Amino acid sequence: MTTQHDPEYRLETRLVHEGQQRTPFGETSEALFITQGFIYESAESAERRFLNEEPGYSYSRYSNPTIDMFEQRMASLEGAEAARATASGMAAVTAAMVSQVQAGDHVVAARGLFGSCRWVVEDLLPRFGVGCTLVDGVDLDAWREAVRPETKAFLLETPSNPSLQIIDIAAVAEIAHQAGATLTVDNVFATPLYQKPLTLGADCVVYSATKHIDGQGRCLGGVILGSTEFIENKVQQFLRMTGPSISPFNAWVLLKGLETLSLRVERQTANAGFLADALHKHPKLVNLTYPGRADHPQSELIRRQMSGASTMIALEVKGGKEAAFRFMNALRLIRISNNLGDAKSLVTHPSTTTHQRFAPELRAEMGISDGLVRLSVGLEHREDLLADLVNALERV
Repeated sequence: MTTQHDPEYRLETRLVHEGQQRTPFGETSEALFITQGFIYESAESAERRFLNEEPGYSYSRYSNPTIDMFEQRMASLEGAEAARATASGMAAVTAAMVSQVQAGDHVVAARGLFGSCRWVVEDLLPRFGVGCTLVDGVDLDAWREAVRPETKAFLLETPSNPSLQIIDIAAVAEIAHQAGATLTVDNVFATPLYQKPLTLGADCVVYSATKHIDGQGRCLGGVILGSTEFIENKVQQFLRMTGPSISPFNAWVLLKGLETLSLRVERQTANAGFLADALHKHPKLVNLTYPGRADHPQSELIRRQMSGASTMIALEVKGGKEAAFRFMNALRLIRISNNLGDAKSLVTHPSTTTHQRFAPELRAEMGISDGLVRLSVGLEHREDLLADLVNALERV
């Protein structure tokens, strides 16, 4: 049976209880259904199941009780009518975009995207006859000017990876809808706790659940969220037929991650705010960008659009790539990794890893200098983190 909950329950309560289905054994933790397929009581039942005339499960590629629980809990957290889980965050982005367009259509996307997301809209979609225009996401006129009669979808990420640029979701959604297009928002850096794109007018939200939702370096996963109409009419058939499916085990791990999401992200954000305040005038830094500081260039928009800051800090080290490498290699507690949102603090050099395929001028357009280091703040004691960062900056 599915546990029913009063909609008045607050987010932290829903993160623990929402969508739970208990078997007759009455287990406390969600059950893990590791099965490929399901048994039908009769041939007639199987026929009805495939016609969607009878409730139940058919095949774990597109429906499974454990995955359903994860999807229901994510939908409750996001304020969405429906959700579909995928094998990874990039599977979610790819499925969300590909399922909305066909040959002859056109997509408008912000330049400041994760490298693989840009590849989807800039390289993959054009192979199948879908045009793409990249714009400065902050410039609303640029969005308007990019629209064509065949424009069907917009894509943006805010805060952007890795420069932490903020885009006005409500304004871009309005432009998209006036053009008869949809807006998809990659909400990874804000997390579902601090930003609600659907309430701001977005049609679709995507996550790499690998990041904060798991947040403990254990597994991959992704999620696509939106209205029931959007998910069922645009996304569901694509997922069912192409199979970028999440495993039930990964969905179960992510369910357990959701139980502690608010505790982890709130602590990580507090740590990040402390570090940003302590380091923002450090002489070895050209610049420090953090959405929780009043000196962020878009602080007024952040106050309107986000209910919290971020676990992420962008540090620009004086001296370019060589200085950034010396800084990263001198860290003892904070580790070098291309992941983020983890319980462990991690640093990344975007221009040589996540965005290395772009020419220097394109990286400059995205605000990615050779000295930029992306810091994902974890759960360690903030004084230990500060000491590690200060010591490493002294080596620059």
